[in-house]
Amino acid sequence: MSFEPMPARIDEEDELVCLGHGEENGGALTPPIFQSALFAQPSLGRLAAGLASEHDHRLYSRGNNPTVGAVEAKLARLERGEACRCLASGMAAVSAVLSSLLVAGDHVLVVNQVYGPTLELLRRLERLGVRHDVTLELDPAAVAAALEKETKLLWLESPGTMLFRTVDVAALSALARARGIVTVLDNSWATPLFQKPLTRGVDLVVHSATKYLGGHSDVVAGAVVGSAARLERLFHDALLLDGGVLSPFDAWLLNRGLRTLPVRMRRHHESGLAVARFLAAHPRVRRVFHPALEAAAPGSLTGFSGLLSFDLGTASWDDLARFVDRLRRFRIGVSWGGVESLVLTPNRGGNAAALAAQGIPPALVRLSVGLEPPDVLIADLEQALSEP
Repeated sequence: MSFEPMPARIDEEDELVCLGHGEENGGALTPPIFQSALFAQPSLGRLAAGLASEHDHRLYSRGNNPTVGAVEAKLARLERGEACRCLASGMAAVSAVLSSLLVAGDHVLVVNQVYGPTLELLRRLERLGVRHDVTLELDPAAVAAALEKETKLLWLESPGTMLFRTVDVAALSALARARGIVTVLDNSWATPLFQKPLTRGVDLVVHSATKYLGGHSDVVAGAVVGSAARLERLFHDALLLDGGVLSPFDAWLLNRGLRTLPVRMRRHHESGLAVARFLAAHPRVRRVFHPALEAAAPGSLTGFSGLLSFDLGTASWDDLARFVDRLRRFRIGVSWGGVESLVLTPNRGGNAAALAAQGIPPALVRLSVGLEPPDVLIADLEQALSEP
């Protein structure tokens, strides 16, 4: 299957939101940082009113901080949601969603390959009486067959982790809603610029804002976007008590990253496709995993990020390690979504069985294509692939 040309489509309104048009900061072009742990009240009566509704009052930065609130408002607009809550990491966002929605006896169905720590957290919830299953069958009929009477949550990634397969977001959301099941989708790969799950029926969107939203590998953050009612519940049931809040300075960094998000995502889209085309034509590469190669793609996507993978086709861990170590422009590191290009393999040299259970080839290589000139990145891959 070949790559069909597809320009990235970004809504003009989203570009203006990212740039901060309409924000009032007293004339300052850069949003201010309210680096304060608490806010004094003018009277005891005002304090009492604030304690009764901490969600809407500035009392203590664990619950409400103007710098954090500014980036939350921006993310809510980008996702077309009513409200957003930012947290200290992507996993803090995942944890807040799960702890606010699930009780003992509930069942979670995970669809697609998803972020490994999310699965690890679900495994830990088993000791609290919350069960889960994972299905790699993405057809809505197969997903429906995997649902149980106790299923309360449908957890999606689209595109999924490592193999980047997409799901029919609207169909699965409708299926869940008809049964009273909450749908959550991790939208870190596509960002709100290239996919808006809430407009397709998803109830909650989560982000590792560390990735493309921050975009500079200098902030760890997470976000949850959805209806005001669901975010109010998450605020009281999880965020206030678990305490995984985003600091004002990290919120400022995240807001800074959002201002260049449209420019960066266009470059990731173009460079990612260029690298994927090169790999797809290379004789040493068995297969490339990119949503543009799917028969059903782009689906709900209006563009692609720079995260992709390919099967090197070797059965030898040593061969895989030599290839990765030969790369010079792609630095070896976890995470993705920054300005620099990164390379990683899920193969740790002794986990082939675990990879096979997830349908992941043992010689899979994941690339996070950054903002370097694509020709430079392709030349680096060419020299690494040319070695025996």
